[in-house]
Amino acid sequence: MLKNGNSSHVPQMSASKRSITPKHAEASMRILNVLFPSHRGTPEFCVDGDTAYFRFKTDTFTLLIYDPAVLRGLVLDRSPLPLVDGYINGQIEVIGDLFEAYKLKYHLEAEVLRFSFRESFNLMQEAWRLPAQPARIGYLAEAHGTADAGGGLKKWFGKKAANFMHRHSKESDSAAISFHYDVSNEFYQMWLDEQMVYSCAYFETAEDTLDQAQCNKLDHICRKLRLAPGERFLDVGCGWGALVCWAAQHYGVIAHGITISQQQFEYATARIKELGLEDRVTVEIRDYRDLAGECIYDKVSSIGMFEHVGLAQLAVYNATILRVMRPGGLFLNHGITHEEEGWEPNVTTRFINRYVFPDCELDRVSNIQRGMERAGFTIHDVEALQAHYALTLRHWVKRLEARREDALKIIPEVTYRTWRFYLSSCALAFEDEGTGIYQILVSRPGGVKAVPLTRRDLYERPVNQTISAIEAASAIEAASVIKAASAVD
Repeated sequence: MLKNGNSSHVPQMSASKRSITPKHAEASMRILNVLFPSHRGTPEFCVDGDTAYFRFKTDTFTLLIYDPAVLRGLVLDRSPLPLVDGYINGQIEVIGDLFEAYKLKYHLEAEVLRFSFRESFNLMQEAWRLPAQPARIGYLAEAHGTADAGGGLKKWFGKKAANFMHRHSKESDSAAISFHYDVSNEFYQMWLDEQMVYSCAYFETAEDTLDQAQCNKLDHICRKLRLAPGERFLDVGCGWGALVCWAAQHYGVIAHGITISQQQFEYATARIKELGLEDRVTVEIRDYRDLAGECIYDKVSSIGMFEHVGLAQLAVYNATILRVMRPGGLFLNHGITHEEEGWEPNVTTRFINRYVFPDCELDRVSNIQRGMERAGFTIHDVEALQAHYALTLRHWVKRLEARREDALKIIPEVTYRTWRFYLSSCALAFEDEGTGIYQILVSRPGGVKAVPLTRRDLYERPVNQTISAIEAASAIEAASVIKAASAVD
């Protein structure tokens, strides 16, 4: 069906757009009429001035496809991933609700891409008539004046996957973390909360603001660890320093954080100084495998960290944390899990490793717990937070979309699109419970156990309660004693 486009609703494309020939248009329409659900809308071929495109309009979103090569990839790849690539690369535009547009993935996976041999062969014949290579890579940088159209994006796309092979050496882990977290501190500040917490918030009610929910989460972690003034607390993968600062301010601990992100380290160092916590909080750039000593810390946390460790390295990770903990000490391991065993290639894993977390590997929560038990930990509590992360992600998407124009001043649109899609898709993954997130509280055997008989203490203490001046003074004195003892050693 040929339609005249509405230029007021169609993004104007750059000169690098592909010219859609009649042959390509006919083959594309035959594919679209088979692949897309007729009950949601009717695919159309539209011409708007010198721009030709395919449109699929529903009640909640409109999909515009500017390059037939996307449809060729969709059929031959037999997965929805080419649609994702197309959106990120600028060959597809989504107008309206991106969450609803993402749900096309479920339709394509469950109903359409499971054809008989005859149906698949017919579709492939149509796909082979279409261009093999997309024509529009480079449009985003060219249209928004970021870097050079070829060089800037070529560098970004070349970086996205080729150099990350799940080796999980110290060098590759550092590069993978830099890929994700060193986008720009300013970029993260646009959509994270005031504390700069980049992990699942904790909502007392669905009406909580993101800022309140993240404060709830920081306090929830501290309560679970039963932090007390003067204790030595380690945060592995400390991010921008929110938890170590919170723990020192509100619980009087002597906190130390490690990260392998240069930008996070610089931000956390400045924040510690700004808050006047230099006598109680330190951070450093250090790989977890380089943690030295034994029986040093009373309490340890790892928030959103083990996803980056690699499944083959989890035993080393667990053993290292066990070694630096004191007997009877508590360890809170908070991280994302997967519904399937291991980290096998599929649409989700390929997208995450290609664009967002190059070396990420997830596993079932049961396997994560088993590994911690094998390392020698005693498991006390396991709490699921899927509903909380879904709410967190929807907050992040809303805040990112509201700051789109500001974001495009410091990052290319290809990066904006990647994050917008990634955060949206993750929200739906947690809502559908295909992805999980858990807090696992364990202890090192021996010593005096910090976990009481009941969990009533987790909910009785008021949120955001700051320690008294006497407790703070005691913590500072304890820190001085520890530093003096370290100097003697």
